Amino acid sequence: MLKSVGLVGWRGMVGSVLIQRMKEENDFLNFHPYFFSTSQFGSNGPLINNILYKNLKNAYDIDFLKEMDIILTCQGGNYTKDVYFKLRSIGWNGYWIDAASTLRIHNDAIIILDPVNNEFIINSINNGIKTFVGGNCTVSLMLMSLAGLFQNELIEWISVSTYQSASGAGAQYIKELLKQMGKLYNVVSDSLYNDSFSILDILNQVTNSIHSKNFPIDYFSVPLASSLIPWIDSKMEHGQTREEWKGEFETNKILQSRNPILIDSLCVRISSLRCHSQAFTIKLKKNLSIQNIEEIIKNHNIWVNVIPNTKQDTLLKLTPSAVTNTLNIPIGRIKKLSIGNKYISAFTVGDQLLWGAAEPLRRMLNLLINL
Repeated sequence: MLKSVGLVGWRGMVGSVLIQRMKEENDFLNFHPYFFSTSQFGSNGPLINNILYKNLKNAYDIDFLKEMDIILTCQGGNYTKDVYFKLRSIGWNGYWIDAASTLRIHNDAIIILDPVNNEFIINSINNGIKTFVGGNCTVSLMLMSLAGLFQNELIEWISVSTYQSASGAGAQYIKELLKQMGKLYNVVSDSLYNDSFSILDILNQVTNSIHSKNFPIDYFSVPLASSLIPWIDSKMEHGQTREEWKGEFETNKILQSRNPILIDSLCVRISSLRCHSQAFTIKLKKNLSIQNIEEIIKNHNIWVNVIPNTKQDTLLKLTPSAVTNTLNIPIGRIKKLSIGNKYISAFTVGDQLLWGAAEPLRRMLNLLINL
């Protein structure tokens, strides 16, 4: 008998990518989908395989939700807080798959990234665990790129600098960044094609526009176009932001590390529309050749690609524009550092809407419907 699966938050950015991937892989043939909405219940849902799913269900209808074998939500943390605990309190014993961070710190919730922790996921299911959550996007992308080194317990510590796209903040932030870009272009468009204007004149026009009162900053609160924002999420202890704190906590929870790996981060928002990039400084536990390190990395999973440390390969294959809307996880700029032969640097890029968000949820759903 096919399982019943309730889908919540499928219209949002992560949810839309998830539905797209599920269509591409024909996942909808393997279960009975029920589409829920927090605001438009009763209206028509999506068209999938030439079937129009009518009469969207109320995403707050606990009586209907409890009939689901599996609930998969991309609706966000507030929805999880409102609904998840109510369902559990009335005895619902179905599987809950969540994109939000709300449940990640709970001991009975497993952070999922099956190419990295599949054995732990399977053991957790066998032990009766029913709650599975996607990890932080940069953590998942880091683990996908460095999984071979983690698996072989070769990493002593990592210092990470992240360069996170606007889409990591949400759809409204993408729109605001594009509005900022458009405003800057409109300010200088005539000057760009007029040789009487010096480049300094053009730069001054840009600066004046950025500092003007009508520059769109409703969401980011400061300009991102022609700039960056070296702060993501709320403040925590020791000068960290919550985004930076997640790096160490979630990595060690996913890996179930016997000896916790030290990971420090500095997380920065940049004006890329999609894909998160990360620069690593890594201390290994032993001295390995670059060739050996590259072999270990590329042999872990089929999605990671080691990019030769050349200018041409780096420019063509190690950028957000090269990786957007793909499952590829390129990692390059791998080199030894002058501070010691156990120290290396590396740079990786990944589509945070895929391996950083939607794909682990999709794969977890398929694992559960095939039990």
